[in-house]
Amino acid sequence: MIFVDQAIWPAHGRRFAHLISDTSYEELHEFAGRLGLPERAFHRDHYDIPDAWVGDAVAAGATAIDARELVRRLRASGLRRAKVRHRPADVDLPPPGP
Repeated sequence: MIFVDQAIWPAHGRRFAHLISDTSYEELHEFAGRLGLPERAFHRDHYDIPDAWVGDAVAAGATAIDARELVRRLRASGLRRAKVRHRPADVDLPPPGP
């Protein structure tokens, strides 16, 4: 199933919502393609969609839910992908000197 939350996330001078699937990434990409979302709108496990597109997503069959429920369903589906936190590689640095 496809879900969309409220457009409450500010970016680029507007508000964005998240679009997810609790079934598969294939279902999500296919739905996003039908909406006309560009590939660059996909981030790890969801699409960011502008506030003006939320109604179109619901009209196309997405179920509107709140943000907490969206994250809960994404985690329960096993499709949640955590952010990758980059840390510096362990390297041998010379001791500080004068």
